Amino acid sequence: MMGVPEELRAEVDRLKSELAALHALLPANNLVAWTAGNVSARVPGADLLVIKPSGVVYDQLTADAMVVTDFDGALVEGTRAPSSDTFAHGYVYAHMPHVGGVVHTHSDYATSWAARREPIPCVLTMMADEFGGDIPVGPFALIGDDSIGRGIVETLTGSRSPAVLMAQHGPFTIGKDAAAAVKAAVLCEDVARTVHLARQYGEPQRLAQSDIDSLYNRYQNVYGQK
Repeated sequence: MMGVPEELRAEVDRLKSELAALHALLPANNLVAWTAGNVSARVPGADLLVIKPSGVVYDQLTADAMVVTDFDGALVEGTRAPSSDTFAHGYVYAHMPHVGGVVHTHSDYATSWAARREPIPCVLTMMADEFGGDIPVGPFALIGDDSIGRGIVETLTGSRSPAVLMAQHGPFTIGKDAAAAVKAAVLCEDVARTVHLARQYGEPQRLAQSDIDSLYNRYQNVYGQK
């Protein structure tokens, strides 16, 4: 185990604290059960990531519990084995340089769409805002190597969506940092639930592509504090 370079010490410690707080948002938003799910963050300036350890309950996920690995999943710092999804996270960071955070959950409604291998159609303005269109479905892949990561990258490359529903597995989200990826995970579940409910009364109409483009541009470039 090579250890974290001294010049990255402060940043790694900051990310560990941030991830401890962000992991608490997953059960708070009903996105996970038991020890499932994970949040990771890229360490700027190195091919390293910070992620939760495998199989640890959420109320024990302190900053000190977080582990650091390289993009191939090798442990660099920490006393516990990293999340079983570390290979997928590392593959995303290695192949999508603009991504600074990755989240995986098994949230109920989004995972139910993934179980059917069905994209969530863009029928809501909030979907256009955050996802820029439909939330796509990625290929089925078994956990244990970078196959899931490859599916995420293949599906989201060229897509405006920060979320992908991995077939019969669950949602993965990406963001410029870990907080943005958590936000996308929360909103993914929210729209998955709303569209599911709407379909109980009939098939909702997809927004016109021109309206989706307009809404996405406004939300990404005008909305909020700058």
